[in-house]
Amino acid sequence: MSNLEPIHVIGGGLAGSEAAWQIAQAGVPVILHEMRPVRGTDAHKTDGLAELVCSNSFRSDDPETNAVGLLHQEMRRLGSLVMRSGDANMVPAGGALAVDRDGFSAVVTEALERHPLIEIRREEITGLPPEDWSSSIIATGPLTSPALADAIRGFTGESELAFFDAIAPIVYRESIDMGTAWFQSRYDKAGPGGTGADYINCPLNREQYEALVDALLSGDKTSFHEWETSTPYFDGCLPIEVMAERGRETLRHGPMKPVGLTNPHRPTEKPYAVVQLRQDNALGTLFNMVGFQTKLKYGEQARVFRMIPGLEQAEFARLGGLHRNTYLNSPRLLDTTLRLRALPRIRFAGQITGCEGYVESAAIGLMTGRFAAAECLGRPISPPPSTTALGALIGHITGGHIEVIDRGPRSFQPMNINFGLFPPLETAARDESGKRLRGSAKAIAKKRALTDRARTDLEMWLNESSLPQAAE
Repeated sequence: MSNLEPIHVIGGGLAGSEAAWQIAQAGVPVILHEMRPVRGTDAHKTDGLAELVCSNSFRSDDPETNAVGLLHQEMRRLGSLVMRSGDANMVPAGGALAVDRDGFSAVVTEALERHPLIEIRREEITGLPPEDWSSSIIATGPLTSPALADAIRGFTGESELAFFDAIAPIVYRESIDMGTAWFQSRYDKAGPGGTGADYINCPLNREQYEALVDALLSGDKTSFHEWETSTPYFDGCLPIEVMAERGRETLRHGPMKPVGLTNPHRPTEKPYAVVQLRQDNALGTLFNMVGFQTKLKYGEQARVFRMIPGLEQAEFARLGGLHRNTYLNSPRLLDTTLRLRALPRIRFAGQITGCEGYVESAAIGLMTGRFAAAECLGRPISPPPSTTALGALIGHITGGHIEVIDRGPRSFQPMNINFGLFPPLETAARDESGKRLRGSAKAIAKKRALTDRARTDLEMWLNESSLPQAAE
């Protein structure tokens, strides 16, 4: 194994870190190139590998009825470093898997630094991988450096696709007025490491809600460069003020919905809207404003968000921000194992491929690493079945589910994992007597059938596509 040429991985985010780990665990040497701290980005604050910048949540951890929970389970089954590190740094978050940011990054960094087959180089790669790199993975994410982005665009001939991604503020726990706010998860649901009281809830009456919406709409916002004005937002991470622009009731049917919550300070009064904050670190000293990613200027953020009952004296560990994401027209450019069709020695992984979300990025890094390692070992593997979460995500990226017109997809946008990407079930859900289910019972049964099928199909694929696993 020691005589094998190393695989080069460019980018030390979640995707690059996971790819490097999977390659090394298969017994193939890796050189991991990370430009921080030589060159920073608009969103990263540290030089740690796998730094989380937008949220500390890996979202639902339910593998039975939630697609991202199923993806978690599949990644754990394949020995994911990201999932192992997330599990080791879990903080309470209701039905979600949220992690301590600093602890998570530190564990990933340490694991990669001490692996005997991984070499980490702190340097910026400013062009396409050189010809003497027989195999490489570009996992530079949505914040790819301009020089490398220009090189990729120049080679592919594709116009750059882009969207804006916004970051939510983080509040110091001790500055929240718990005489107004209270701890509770919606419907008292307890998730991994949680108690059913994992969110801080700040209630608003109608007058307070209307005043907040007015402030969001009129607040001073970050201005765009001329070339950025036509860039769309990703619907899964809209700035709070953009949601407000879509209708005055949008927020209370979205991140500020008051359902499943009872204010113990005023149990007979139903809040008109509720702002939730989720624990952001293991110590419980920092809380993230759920759904409040924003493009408001810093001074406006403090003024507007202190209008929220319970946050009148809020102190912010980090204010929100906005950055521009870039991604490839992957269905046209990449094959089913994430290789660049025009230059197969190069693969892509993570958000630059057009997946969205931390877990999805790491999942694509995991698969790209396995594809590259298997090819290096002379035992190439096929993608997982489209009935699995991993396979469905790869299918989205490589265009398997998109209607194609002429030479390319009609449209291609970043996507989180969801059951809409899975092939439909062959038979309808039925109860024990054989009657077709209806309503919520049908929906739950369908999701369970999809996840059951995925687990079965993943095991079959693993039996046919196994890779050696190096001892840690």
